Order: sequence, then structure tokens, then C-alpha cells
Amino acid sequence: MGQPKYRRVILKISGEGLCKPGGMGLDQEEISRIALAAKAVVAGGTQLGIVVGGGNFIRGQVLSQAGHVRRATGDYMGMLATCINALALQDTLEDLGAPTRVLTAIEMRQIAEPFIRRRAVRHLEKGRIVILAGGTGNPYFTTDTCAALRASELEAEVLMKATKVDGVFTADPVKDPTARKFDRLTYQEVLEKQLGVMDLTAISMCMASRIPIVVFNLKKEGNIARVIAGETIGTTITS
Repeated sequence: MGQPKYRRVILKISGEGLCKPGGMGLDQEEISRIALAAKAVVAGGTQLGIVVGGGNFIRGQVLSQAGHVRRATGDYMGMLATCINALALQDTLEDLGAPTRVLTAIEMRQIAEPFIRRRAVRHLEKGRIVILAGGTGNPYFTTDTCAALRASELEAEVLMKATKVDGVFTADPVKDPTARKFDRLTYQEVLEKQLGVMDLTAISMCMASRIPIVVFNLKKEGNIARVIAGETIGTTITS
């Protein structure tokens, strides 16, 4: 990778990014691929924070709609799922020789540090990969909103939103072969068109903090490094 464009980034990875397409749980091959890419990013001089989702285990909103589990309870269960993912990614990174810290929004001292902004910044400055788990620590907020919040708090230069498609489209490209990809969008266009790439709270927060969002395909080898290097891939959302 050449000279990185960004000094500090937040990478948002959904829970589905840690398992095989269409699967559930964890897949070590997928986790290792992400870990190798993350290690290379930090070796190139970029400070990296990773926000992980938990949808490969549970989605609180879906669970609450299906039975007797309340939405708040389901969301807390989802936060715990993100911690499972964070621990798997941490061990894989450290097995590859990349110093890593897990910081959680819900305190669980036996397995991770609590999220403290100044501590997270210090870890980043020391070249450690910081995995941010537990969402915001509050129900009714998605991990996308967590990513936008952490990017704002940690003064990241870009929020990288990893997905299973090549960017933001006019429709779901998996279902609609005529769907057209956007190369660039404004925050306002995403809000007005309700394109669904991230929840509206996350988009609004990035707009307020003036943090650009790059939506790209996680499953394509080398894409994380390409975004860091400033190559034009996926969809860029700015003002």
C-alpha cells in the first residue's frame, strides 16, 4: 500500500462480515482475512478503530417483533453479540502480531476495557488496533450510529462502511440487476432519498461532524487498503 490518505479511520464491519455469505455465527477464514487487512493498514501508518456489529448472532429489533422479548432487551442481547465478535477478532489480530484492545460501551472488566475516549485515543496513538464493541451502550441505536458516534468522538478523518455490495445503489443490486451505483452522494441526498445504506441518525451525525463516509465491498480482496490509500472505489458520501 502506498502513502495512506487518512491518518485515523473508523471501519464499521457488520456481524455478517465475520461469517460466510448467508451464514450465521463466526467463520475463521473470513475473520482472518479481515485481520490481515487491518494489520496491513496499521503497518502503513494509519490509526484504525473497528466497530463491529452483531447481526451474525442476533438482531434485537427482529427478535422483538417475533415474540415476547422486548425491544430494549433484544438490543442489549445484540450488544453482547458484538462483544463475542470483538473477542474473536482481537485474538485473531494478536495471533498475527497486531497489538489490539477491545473497548466496550457496556462494562465487562473480565474481557475488555470500558470505552473511555482519551484511553481509546492513546491506544490509537500507540499503534494499537482498537475494537469498539457494545454499540453505544443504549437500546434503540444501531451499530452504524455507534460508528458515527465513535468517529466523531475520536476525530476520525473518514468512516469506512464495509458492506457486501460495491457501494450505494438506487435499489438492491442483488434483487434488481438494473440498479445503478452512485459514485458520490451528499449527506442530504442520502437523507432525502432514504437510501438505507446507514440509518438516518448515523448519516445526520456524520453530516454534523463533517466526516466523510465511504461505502465499499468488504468481500473484495484489497478494498480496505484501497480506501485508506484514497482510491476511488465504492460510494463516497460528503457535503
